[in-house]
Amino acid sequence: MLYDAYELQRSWLSGASLMANMGAEWLQNPANPLGRTGFGPMIASGLDVFAHASQPRGKPAFGIEKAVVDGRDVTVFEEIVLRKPFGQLKRFTKEGVTGQPKLLIVAPMSGHYATLLRGTVERLLPGHEVYITDWRDARMVPLEDGRFDLDDYIDYVVEFLAHIGPNTHVLAVCQPSVPVYAATCVMNADKHPCRPATLTMMGGPIDTRKAPTAVNTVATQRPLAWFRQNVIATVPLFYPGGGRKVYPGFLQLTGFMAMNLGNHLMSHYKMFNHLVQGDEESADSTKAFYEEYRSVCDMTEEFYLQTIVDVFQQHKLPRGQLLHRGRKVDPGAITDTAILAVEGERDDISGVGQTKAALTISKNLPDAKKKYLLADKVGHYGIFNGRRWREVIAPVMESWIVEHGA
Repeated sequence: MLYDAYELQRSWLSGASLMANMGAEWLQNPANPLGRTGFGPMIASGLDVFAHASQPRGKPAFGIEKAVVDGRDVTVFEEIVLRKPFGQLKRFTKEGVTGQPKLLIVAPMSGHYATLLRGTVERLLPGHEVYITDWRDARMVPLEDGRFDLDDYIDYVVEFLAHIGPNTHVLAVCQPSVPVYAATCVMNADKHPCRPATLTMMGGPIDTRKAPTAVNTVATQRPLAWFRQNVIATVPLFYPGGGRKVYPGFLQLTGFMAMNLGNHLMSHYKMFNHLVQGDEESADSTKAFYEEYRSVCDMTEEFYLQTIVDVFQQHKLPRGQLLHRGRKVDPGAITDTAILAVEGERDDISGVGQTKAALTISKNLPDAKKKYLLADKVGHYGIFNGRRWREVIAPVMESWIVEHGA
């Protein structure tokens, strides 16, 4: 009933959004005398903000068409090189450019699409052959395609790396830090020829006992049965994945919005003021952020609940108890994959020390292959997007790749 109620509300808001948008355009029409009154621009701006906030959203596009390489513009093409039921491996090909370091960006499977990392891709694209995991919305995966849990996530990472080939560098942003680190353990233990040359983890919950945040508190103060009863829903039958049990993206978004409700309200108030003042450029910048932020997707029940238990409640990875297909994941197996841990000083999702813990548990990795970066005055989103990412964090990562490449 939860998912059905959401869909009903979404349908109502879709119509309201359309009407509000039509009203805003009508008031902004130069031929309309009401638009030249004192209250006309204010009403039009209010309708515009409401229309943007309530309109339905699908999967965004990366839309990266150009990159600057060695001072010249080159054309960028998106290519799907491997398809799997719950995700695909996407490559960004630059016309006439070869021989650059191979980089796999593992996007979070945490309610948002891989396009949340558009800024990450754009910054790294000029100097690397970039691949990214493009996870599917679980509601779009038919039941006959089976389950997807943490074990499957690790398998996907191993298979993607094997497809790309040896000497590939990996960037795990937030949530995938745990499964990617586990895949690195497994591949090192097996001496897999395609194990990562370097692994960079940003704001990842390797050990959530360190500096627990509100997210960690929610996960640890409630039993697993509470999550199963309160946040798991069934996908309506009119979707391809009808009947699948999922953690809906709209619940994830609601939780994140509630954590910083004051900031989000202020952002929309500022957008309203920009529109009233005719500052379309500033308003469009805010709109672009929320276009991406509000585009959400569902996660499978089994993956979500297993992550709650293994990562947040029982801390299996740092305690040496995490299993993959019944086999213990051994952090001590990592001996030659250079690891860079990046954290944000103001991260309210993954507290300071949670990602750094990966360096401690990699006890057999030489110190020369370990590096830690604490980004000053940076929150969770700023680790992989924005000016501090482009100017401070990315150069450190690029130097790490060069230092430990082939």
